[in-house]
Amino acid sequence: MYIEKINGPDDVKKIEVSELPKLAEEMRYALLIRASKHGGHFGPNFGMVEATIALHYVFDSPKDKIVFDVSHQSYPHKMLTGRKDAYLYEEHYDDVSGYTNPHESAHDFFTVGHTSTSVSLACGLAKARDLNGEDGNVIAVIGDGSLSGGEALEGLDYAAELGGNLIIVVNDNDMSIAENHGGIYQNLKLLRETNGQAECNLFCAMGLDYIYVDHGNDVAELIQAFASVKDSKKAIVVHINTLKGKGYAPAEQHKEQWHFNGPFHIETGKPLYEMEEEDYSDVTCNYLMKKMKEDPAVVAITSGTPTVLGFTEDKRKEAGRQFVDVGIAEETAVALAAGIAANGGKPVYGVYSTFVQRTFDQIAQDVCINNSPVTIVTFSGSVYGMNDVTHLGLQDIPMMANIPNLVYLAPTTKEEYLAMLDWSIEQKEHPIAIKLPGGDVISDGKEVTKDFSILNKYEMTRKGSKVAILGLGTFYGLGNDVADLMKEKAGIDATVINPYYITGLDEEMLEDLKKDHSVVITLEDGILDGGFGEKIARFYGDSTMKVLNFGLKKEFLDRYNVTEVLKDNHLTKEQIVEDAARILA
Repeated sequence: MYIEKINGPDDVKKIEVSELPKLAEEMRYALLIRASKHGGHFGPNFGMVEATIALHYVFDSPKDKIVFDVSHQSYPHKMLTGRKDAYLYEEHYDDVSGYTNPHESAHDFFTVGHTSTSVSLACGLAKARDLNGEDGNVIAVIGDGSLSGGEALEGLDYAAELGGNLIIVVNDNDMSIAENHGGIYQNLKLLRETNGQAECNLFCAMGLDYIYVDHGNDVAELIQAFASVKDSKKAIVVHINTLKGKGYAPAEQHKEQWHFNGPFHIETGKPLYEMEEEDYSDVTCNYLMKKMKEDPAVVAITSGTPTVLGFTEDKRKEAGRQFVDVGIAEETAVALAAGIAANGGKPVYGVYSTFVQRTFDQIAQDVCINNSPVTIVTFSGSVYGMNDVTHLGLQDIPMMANIPNLVYLAPTTKEEYLAMLDWSIEQKEHPIAIKLPGGDVISDGKEVTKDFSILNKYEMTRKGSKVAILGLGTFYGLGNDVADLMKEKAGIDATVINPYYITGLDEEMLEDLKKDHSVVITLEDGILDGGFGEKIARFYGDSTMKVLNFGLKKEFLDRYNVTEVLKDNHLTKEQIVEDAARILA
């Protein structure tokens, strides 16, 4: 096998060009076996095998610097840069992350997992090279889906003025996570259809040189193209036409479903583990589909991740014009929602918590300054959510809860969520965001009669004394568990409160607690700094009330074990009771 002898890019260069397709076959087989057992980003990596081989055959990494956009297509790159064991041997599968990582290899230059950044990052590397009087190539690899992100277009715009070597490889497989959306893709289609000869050319219009490679999975053709642009003296785009998921029939036929996969049966493509439990994506989609049929003003919005709202391809077709995918463009999604709301529409924007940080400015400026009645639903903003350092969703509380005018809600059950969502869509007074709980969907079947328009009114669900526990969202259940254990261990009947509102204080209730409570405990599923608990502590700052804030430390976690993180942050019921006992003594 060729792959077993690859310990770095120099070993790739030793293989005859005619033999490189065999190397590609071996790499795909290794990727297939690993993905079937371990899961991961499937389609992006299968489509990039030949291009990655060609890049390392022509260029001299790490002197020549390759920057991968999103970097979820970097598995072949890792295989060729000394990390093949992580793809060949099961006991080493977890030795590497799913994204480029400078801590792993000198061939990786950035830890990155969000889209549309590579061109700008590469421009920076190239500028520093020129300032330092050095030489070498800088190569940015970016997919067509990522081109819809504003930063990508900003990077292309600046690249034309860089004045030195910069090679931009546009990996065009006519797919984002789902299908592409936006006018830019009409031009890419035209370029593919004309073998790159169309007079209308986005890249040329931006002042960049351009070549086209129609057979983007032909390693020899790619080598020829890359060799022709090596050591170029200005920015040039190499536009390659590839097949997402190439080499595995189910992935070629169902590109959206095979963007990312958990473990599966190779023979059938069926998942090893069927997920039958209801999730909040399905809950949201079912509600919105019904709402849309009742009200033509309701519109669901996504920025390149339609299934976050549960809108699979069939549901998108059913929703028609009441479902909008703006592509990978979170800023546009929020601004679009603001415009829809300003003109009488009822927009609901669903977004993973890790991506909402990309549109902070639009939430503050376009939505909240204008007090537009937009609904934003944040998913996976939890310690139980995505756990790669590039995809953490733990910052949303301190980020969003401190924007004026925004009402940020934290449901604890499916029923509370649907009640909040329905109220939010129909009200016209405030921008509303809803932070979905992490973990399994909890449904208690209880009718929610609360009037959410009366802002910042908490609910006392268990009346006690001495200790009051405010369990926000995900951690409301933990609050009840703490109260039960406190009763068992210390004989204290603790008060339990469901705050609902992340953005405001129920001053009347908090003041009333002073009468027969000496300790207030806050529990929140997110970073403590600037969060919910600190607001409570500030309220009691000039009183004798003692406040214990429990949440997560401000740090970049990476591929963590949830149980360990909870223990490290004193977020087990036993630790919380022990901590409370110390200040009660």
